[in-house]
Amino acid sequence: QVQLVESGGGLVQLGGCLTSPCAAPERPFETYPVGWSRQPLGKGRDYVAVVSRRVDTMFYADSVKGRFTISRDNAKNMVILQMNSLKPEDTAVYHCAARQTPSIDAYYLDDYEYDYWGKGTQVTVSA
Repeated sequence: QVQLVESGGGLVQLGGCLTSPCAAPERPFETYPVGWSRQPLGKGRDYVAVVSRRVDTMFYADSVKGRFTISRDNAKNMVILQMNSLKPEDTAVYHCAARQTPSIDAYYLDDYEYDYWGKGTQVTVSA
């Protein structure tokens, strides 16, 4: 079992920035594709940024393109979600998830495709 740990959430004003690392303390994280998703209160979950094992294969939801960046820091065994130009509609609980796969280029956009999850971190953006 792989336990993921998210951090870096918080309360920011419109236009602010947050950096949210997702750590896998007991496994080499570079061997897993990783996705960041978010779920606003009372709404469904959407995947906003996903990275394959190959670091240059990524997906971004249209709602965050140009504002969010997903990256790997293999030295720290983390995947980082950098969130810039935040808007009130970005308010949600953000989760990271990972899965085991031999594919280098595959990435995943559905909950059922992931094996491991973190508990989430709350991001709140005030107007």
